[in-house]
Amino acid sequence: MSTSSAAYGPPGTPGRGPDPRAARSRAAALAAAQELLVEQGWAAVTHVAVAARSGVGRTTLYRHWPDTSGMLRDAVVQRIQAAHITPSGDLRADLVGELDALRRLLHDPVSEHGMRAVIERAGVDPVFARLKQELYAAGSRVQREILERARAAGELPADLDVDLAVDRLAGPLVYRRLLAGAEFGTDVVQAVVDGFLAAEAPRG
Repeated sequence: MSTSSAAYGPPGTPGRGPDPRAARSRAAALAAAQELLVEQGWAAVTHVAVAARSGVGRTTLYRHWPDTSGMLRDAVVQRIQAAHITPSGDLRADLVGELDALRRLLHDPVSEHGMRAVIERAGVDPVFARLKQELYAAGSRVQREILERARAAGELPADLDVDLAVDRLAGPLVYRRLLAGAEFGTDVVQAVVDGFLAAEAPRG
């Protein structure tokens, strides 16, 4: 999968900061890509369609995103980055806050359609398989930071498997929304976190 220097932020001239025009073009293009994703599915997110809807020239789009998978990635990652919390140091509050951000993402049409598209294609398309890994890394980053800090502070066992802990915390939410198709609230998030903490409370 091709990437560009603008994949996660607007380009700028070295020493001068981001170009406001490039930032506006990128924002307009991502908004158009998100609309197309929700309305028509991932296959509709093409350079031609995004250019027509956003008014951004195709040359500019290709400069930002040489391939459409990069555009789809950024459309979803933009939502993920905006949803993350800033950890406070309170383990339970941070886990509930970050997982509730995931819950909101799973109910957000752009994020939900994007994740479904990536999961659907990942098994048959290596580009989407890599994209799935990128979205997983972006989505779990803050959760990992919370768990690793708590492990280092002795609030969680020193031998805690962080990868497995992420799966145990996020897995029930992803399963309930993307597989079962159920809507749910913060009470489910709190129950998942409390169950995890009860099982992992340091003993001694």
